[in-house]
Amino acid sequence: MSEAPYGLDTGRTYERAGFGAPVRRGDRPAIVVVDLTRGFTEDRFPSGADLTEVVGATSALIESGRPAGVPVVFTTIAYTSAEATGDAVTWLHKARGMRALVEDSEEVTIDPRLPRGARDHVIAKKGASAFFGTALASLLTGLGRDTVLVCGATTSGCVRATAVDAVQSGLSVLVPRECVGDRAPGPHEANLFDIQAKYGDVIDLEDAIAYLSALPVAAP
Repeated sequence: MSEAPYGLDTGRTYERAGFGAPVRRGDRPAIVVVDLTRGFTEDRFPSGADLTEVVGATSALIESGRPAGVPVVFTTIAYTSAEATGDAVTWLHKARGMRALVEDSEEVTIDPRLPRGARDHVIAKKGASAFFGTALASLLTGLGRDTVLVCGATTSGCVRATAVDAVQSGLSVLVPRECVGDRAPGPHEANLFDIQAKYGDVIDLEDAIAYLSALPVAAP
């Protein structure tokens, strides 16, 4: 690992343990946009923060992959009224602010500033990881993907959980730093450190766009 934001001793410890090696970048990537819904990208909602810059960076990444036909998968967390008000979802006892994420509410709507296309996929989920309890793994397999660029919110929650499950599903993971966000800088940076050490490569948006732009143009 080239940086040691938590001190030289931490950096040396992780290097000695063999963490932080670069991932293999495949030539069949997909973009997974985790929970960039209004309830997370707008600070007027209890579960949200102003993620305008994250939305802008993710939009640029998506557009850079369009010529090569890179698939885009959007996720949203949405609960039924019974789930949001009842006891069935254990997570909602811990994260009570998420009870506002009710099906068909504006909070669970994908941010309209994102360039969502007719061929993009949308997956609704109940948990943190975009893979847990969803068809995402089989969708990516069906699309023949070998690498995922994980964007979205929050870095310390659903983004990290998705990155962990992606690598456990046999996919290489890239996380463009500018394309993920959180409610506070501490958890954001700590989880980027953890992802870089163990699960994927945290890269700059410029690097991610160059990677997608170098792919062959898709046939019409």
